[in-house]
Amino acid sequence: MLILDTCVIVFDALAPERLSAAAAAAIEKEELEGVLACSDISLWEIAMLVEHGRLSAGTDVEDFIRLALAARSIAVLPISPAIACRSTVVPIHRDPADRIIAATAIVNECRLVTADEALRSSRAVPTLW
Repeated sequence: MLILDTCVIVFDALAPERLSAAAAAAIEKEELEGVLACSDISLWEIAMLVEHGRLSAGTDVEDFIRLALAARSIAVLPISPAIACRSTVVPIHRDPADRIIAATAIVNECRLVTADEALRSSRAVPTLW
């Protein structure tokens, strides 16, 4: 299973050319096996980006999120007690959403597909870009 960071969901839906070749190939491969997922906090992040004018979804944000998830059959993983606890100690920057996304990958023993340099350089979570 691959965990998709919020930016990857957005890039894949609106600007796939922004995905790295390795990320695009891994997403394609894992989609065929039905093992793409994201943290539920990514849905909130997308809604906040639209609400604050940092992202234009081209449609109602709720519809955009549903379509983006359905297009790749992305499973949404809830914040479990293990994820909540791990997010408080994961050695990355202070952004709470990124901490939850990283903890989701760690607890589920998955790679995180992300363009976020801070997450990639932290080595706290296995990443792919």
